[in-house]
Amino acid sequence: MTDRHHLLVHGATFAAVGERGDISGVRGGGSPDGLFVRDARHLSRWQLTVDGAVPEVLTPVADGGTARCVLVPRGGRPEPPAHTLFREQAVGDSSFVETVRVTSNRPVPTTIRLAITADADFTDQFELRPDHRTYVKAGALRSRVVMDDGIEFTYRRAEWRSCTTITADPAPDAVEETGTGARRLVWTLQLPPHGTRELVLRVMARPHGDRRALRVPRDPAAVHGQLTAEESAFVEGVAFPTGWPELAAACARGLTDLAALQIPATGPDGEELRVPAGGAPWYLTLLARDALLTSLFALPYRPGPAAGTLLALAATQATGGGVSGAAQPGKIVHEVRHGELAHFGQVPYGRYYGSVDATPLFLILLGAYTERTGEAALARRLEPHARAAVAWMLDHGGLTSRGYLVYRADEGGLANQNWKDSPGAICCADGTRPSGAVMAAGAQGYAYDALRRTAWVARTVWSDGAYAALLEQSAADLRDRFQRDFWLADRSFPALALDGEGHRIDALASDAGHLLWTGLLDKEYGEVVGRRLLEPDFFSGWGVRTLAAGQPAYHPLSYHRGSVWPHDNALIALGLARYGLHDEARTIAHALVDAATAGGHRLPEVLAGYPRSTHPEPVPYPHACTRESRSAAAPLALLTAVGGA
Repeated sequence: MTDRHHLLVHGATFAAVGERGDISGVRGGGSPDGLFVRDARHLSRWQLTVDGAVPEVLTPVADGGTARCVLVPRGGRPEPPAHTLFREQAVGDSSFVETVRVTSNRPVPTTIRLAITADADFTDQFELRPDHRTYVKAGALRSRVVMDDGIEFTYRRAEWRSCTTITADPAPDAVEETGTGARRLVWTLQLPPHGTRELVLRVMARPHGDRRALRVPRDPAAVHGQLTAEESAFVEGVAFPTGWPELAAACARGLTDLAALQIPATGPDGEELRVPAGGAPWYLTLLARDALLTSLFALPYRPGPAAGTLLALAATQATGGGVSGAAQPGKIVHEVRHGELAHFGQVPYGRYYGSVDATPLFLILLGAYTERTGEAALARRLEPHARAAVAWMLDHGGLTSRGYLVYRADEGGLANQNWKDSPGAICCADGTRPSGAVMAAGAQGYAYDALRRTAWVARTVWSDGAYAALLEQSAADLRDRFQRDFWLADRSFPALALDGEGHRIDALASDAGHLLWTGLLDKEYGEVVGRRLLEPDFFSGWGVRTLAAGQPAYHPLSYHRGSVWPHDNALIALGLARYGLHDEARTIAHALVDAATAGGHRLPEVLAGYPRSTHPEPVPYPHACTRESRSAAAPLALLTAVGGA
C-alpha cells in the first residue's frame, strides 16, 4: 500500500491509518484512509492533538495485526518531552477500538488537554478511486447527535440508512463543533508525577441493512486475542517444509493473512459462510475469480474455503437476464458489492457478471474439491448449478457457436473480462487493442479443464456416462481447435487472444502459463512454452512478467502489461510441474519466495517488472493491494508445485 498507510483487516472491515494512527480523510492518492465496512467509509477523520498541537512521531505505526505508535509533544533537545503518548488500535467486526495511554515524564503534577477530532462522511469506496468520477446523491442527509459518552454520526438517503457511534471511557469532558461537520472530543487530564492516564475509544459501524447484535471489543488486546486464535486455527495442522524455511515462513504468513481476509457470505439455503475476499483496500468483497483461485491454491491444505466459495457462488449464480446483459442463465457472478452506489444502481457491481472465466473456474474447483476430499455430497448438491454452468459455457459463453469462450466489452462495466481485466490489457505486441469480441487464451484453458473435470464428476458422482462422454468430446475438440487457431508458428508460442474475426492478438504474455496449468497444450508444445517463459524477456528474476519485455506494449509499471503477479506465477509453476519442467518450476518458486522474504514473508498483489539484475530488491507496484487473497495463497501453490525443494 502507498501513502504510508497501515492496514488493519478483520473480515469485511478494514482501517487504514497513518504513521501516527491518524485518519485524515483527504481524497486522492493511491489508497484511501479511514474505517471501512461494506464499501462505506465509517470514519473519515480521526486525529489526535495534545494542547492543540499534533504530536511528533517517536515510533511510527509498524506492520502487525494491531497498530501501535509512540508520540511526544513537539519540542527540542533543550526541553525533553513533558509526556509520552502510547496509541494502540485494532479492528474488529464492524468496529474499531483504540487505547491512548499518556505517561508524564515530570516529577510534578501536569495538566494536558487531549482531543480526538472525528468525522464519518459515509463515502462509498467507488467515490474514492483515482478515476475522479463523481456521483449525484440527491437528498442525502448527515446528522450528528452528542451522547453522554461520545457522539453518533448518521447518514440517510431515501431508504438507505447507516451510522457510526463513538463512545469513550472515560467520557469526554466536552464535544466541540469544528465548523467542518467533524466533532472534537476533549478531555482535560490531570497527570500525577510520573503518572499515567488511559482512554479507551470504541467505534461501532452500522452499515445499511445490518441488523446483527454487534458489540465493540473491550480494547485492542481483546481484538488481538481473537485474531490470534483465528490465525492459529487456520495454520494449525499444515505441514510446512522443514528444508526450506523461507517457503515455510511465506506459507505461514499467507495463511494468517487468509484468516483475516475471510468475509461473510450466504449459501443457497441461506446458510452463513466464510469465503476469501479479493483483497484490501479496494476489494474486500466477494470476487469470484479471486476466491476460486485462492481456494484452489489452499485446497490441499485447507479445503474449507473451497466449500464455502462454491456454495456462495452457487447462491449468486445467474438464473436469467439481469439489469446487465452480462447476467445470463448459469453464469457465475464476477463481483458482489454492498455499498450505497451499488444499491442505487449508480455502479453496476451489486451483482456483476462481467467475467468470462469465473464460470469454468467454478467447475474446476468443484471437480478438484470432490477429487481431493473424496466427498461426493457437495458435488451432488451442486449438480444443478454445475450443469447450468456447463450450459452457459456451451451456449451464451460461445463454445458451441464460436468454438471458444467469448466476451465483449460491457458498457459501464469492464472492457476486458478475463483475469487481465484492465483497459488495454489485451493487446497486440505493438499495443494495439482489439475491438469487438475477444477470445482470451487463458479462458480457453479453463474451459478445457472445466469440461474434463465435470465429465469426471458426472461419471463418478452423478452416474451419467452419456453426459460425461459429451463433455469429454467437447474438451478434445476444443484442444484441437486451440492449437490450430492460437499457435504463432513463427514464435513457437500461443497468441494472447483472438479477436472477433479470428485474427491472433500476437502479444507474448504470461497467460500461456495458464494453459500449462490446465493441460490444454500437447506435451511438445507445452515444454516449448514452459522453457520460453523462463527466458530473460519474460523472467525478471522475481517472477514471470505478464508481458515479455522488448515488445512495444511492455511497461514495467503497467498493471497487466509487464508487471509480475504472484498468483499468475503460482499457476505457471503448477503448470510447469504438470509438464515435467521441475527445474523451471523451482526457479519461479525460489524467485517468489525471495520476493516474499524481502517483504516480511508476504507477497503483495503485484510487483513491478524491473529485472533483478539491476534491482536487487523487488520494486513495488504503486497501487497494489498489500493484503490480497490470491497472493497470500500463492506460497501454498508453490509448495504443491515443488514441495520443499
